Amino acid sequence: EDEQIVAEIMRRRFFPALITHKAWEGFHFAGHEIRITEATDCYGAVVWPSALVLCYFLETNSKQYNLVDKNVIEIGAGTGLVSIVASLLGALVTATDLPELLGNLQYNILQNTKLKCQHQPRVKELSWGIDLEKNFPRSSCHFDYIMAADVVYNHPFLDELLLTFDHLCKNDTVILWAMKFRLDKENQFVGRFQTLFDLEVISNFPSLNITLYKAMRKGRMKA
Repeated sequence: EDEQIVAEIMRRRFFPALITHKAWEGFHFAGHEIRITEATDCYGAVVWPSALVLCYFLETNSKQYNLVDKNVIEIGAGTGLVSIVASLLGALVTATDLPELLGNLQYNILQNTKLKCQHQPRVKELSWGIDLEKNFPRSSCHFDYIMAADVVYNHPFLDELLLTFDHLCKNDTVILWAMKFRLDKENQFVGRFQTLFDLEVISNFPSLNITLYKAMRKGRMKA
């Protein structure tokens, strides 16, 4: 079953028939052909398999996780694929990442959502753990969903990432988080994450070493 679903997910990806002056790859999600421009000089400008897993889940579970008119923030949006799919499914999306990635992120989002979405997504800088209250004040920022794909890897900002999840998450916020396990650091982060949030595995793909989680603040999952 794992291999069948993974094969279906990977069939959503296609590549240009001819070499073009801009490197891009395409995806079929939410009834649209999505073209993503990538850059090979940084991790954040490449589409990783965790993003495809999350996009596939959002599309195939759109009744249970209805995004229409919901406030969604994606942290570590990278190329913007997850934010684009959430927007096409009706969400009001804020796509965030580091300043040096915002140009490519904005380009991809505009190219794939303009005149196609009920709510035009916005792109905003978010450096994990920095100026959170200033840029995302708790009193006025409320997100129904926080989405994250492959934000945990071998980087020195895991403390700041956990702080960012904590700051953005209200009592009724649902976190959808696709994670590829690579090193012990990832396992340790999951344990630390569970000190603040209840965690539920909603999909598991051993062939990709990717797990898709749903999380809420402790004590809120069943409520």
